[in-house]
Amino acid sequence: MDAMSEARGEAHGDGDVGTLMQAIGTRARAAARRLARAPESGKNAALAAMAENLRKAAPEILARNAEDVALAREAGQNAAYLDRLSLDAARIGAIAAAVEAIAALPDPVGRVLAGFERPNGLKIERVATPLGVIGVIFESRPNVTADAGALCLKAGNAAILRAGSDSLGTAMAMAQAMRAGLAEAGLPEDAVQIVPTRDRAAVGAMLTGLQGCIDVIVPRGGKSLVARVQEEARVPVFAHLEGICHVFVHGDADLAMARAIVKNAKLRRTGVCGAAETLLVDEACAQTHLAPLVTMLLDAGCAVRGDEPTCAVDPRVTPAKDADWDTEYLDAIIAVRVVAGLDGALEHIARHSSAHTESIITQDEAAAQRFLAEVDSAIVMHNASTQFADGGEFGFGAEIGIATGRMHARGPVGVEQLTSFKYRVCGTGQTRP
Repeated sequence: MDAMSEARGEAHGDGDVGTLMQAIGTRARAAARRLARAPESGKNAALAAMAENLRKAAPEILARNAEDVALAREAGQNAAYLDRLSLDAARIGAIAAAVEAIAALPDPVGRVLAGFERPNGLKIERVATPLGVIGVIFESRPNVTADAGALCLKAGNAAILRAGSDSLGTAMAMAQAMRAGLAEAGLPEDAVQIVPTRDRAAVGAMLTGLQGCIDVIVPRGGKSLVARVQEEARVPVFAHLEGICHVFVHGDADLAMARAIVKNAKLRRTGVCGAAETLLVDEACAQTHLAPLVTMLLDAGCAVRGDEPTCAVDPRVTPAKDADWDTEYLDAIIAVRVVAGLDGALEHIARHSSAHTESIITQDEAAAQRFLAEVDSAIVMHNASTQFADGGEFGFGAEIGIATGRMHARGPVGVEQLTSFKYRVCGTGQTRP
């Protein structure tokens, strides 16, 4: 009985969940071995079939999503959370298109990353290989089901997907469509498995690595989930804890550009990790830029929490507390502070950033280059909205998440970041003296 068959009933009790998860892990490892040998044409055929099946399954996916959204609304989830959870026909179309875009990417497996010959005649190549089995733990974003499954497949990996309780129905409907696509292409359905239980013990089981069956964990969710994963995981983790993203309006910023970028960075979608949470304004342009920017945000329905100069701009601004500089709002709220030039902005970002994404708005190339060089975040931008912090916008087709660590993957985690490598050494009979 496979994971989708087991989904008709949920496991209860740590023992049952442990057995269930170990079986899923064993099937995933077997699928990963087959995928490692799959040609690019076979993986692309499966991705094309996945996309088509997602479109065909749209009525079922939307029906399950409506149930998930209704339950989340009854549970009192806020508007930003409901937006992340909700699907419509257009979003399903975009999800399917993203799967097709992943198929169009170059195959990351088998790339020769480096090649050299030693004085003794040994020829050595470093070649990209799949990671193996990737566990993805996510909460309210059902699109992660398709993005993660497709990215893992393109890179030759099997995926074990653990959706949040609120999105489980939607995720299972999407995974079923993707598994059908795998079967049509002659690849193992178990390359994409959804964990068919809401029992939180399943997360704990995944974090143990399932006795060597999981090679990497990727969490997509709130701070408490990511913190737990980073603390408890016994396998490597690709993740970011928070998206406390900054936009710094430098003294030489064009006001019209600043208005457009700040509004987009904060309000295009407030619930994404690339949404700006703090606006820093250079004291050199505060007299001309601060009031227009703050008023623009307030008039657009964004709450502003500011320092003393910002509060003086408009009575609708509320005084910022120390905690505001360290808060990921994921809502129409922004913290605003006037800083002493580029040095002041760099100091503030170094103290309060979550190392996700920061942007400087300026016409001063030297200031921009210094900002790009000195800000130690995964993504650093010049004259662009932080909402471009997205794998699709980087040309990766999609992403499995944003990583802020400094090992292996950093920034959007796409197909290339989902590979490892090995060395191929070819000789002509050499022995070591």
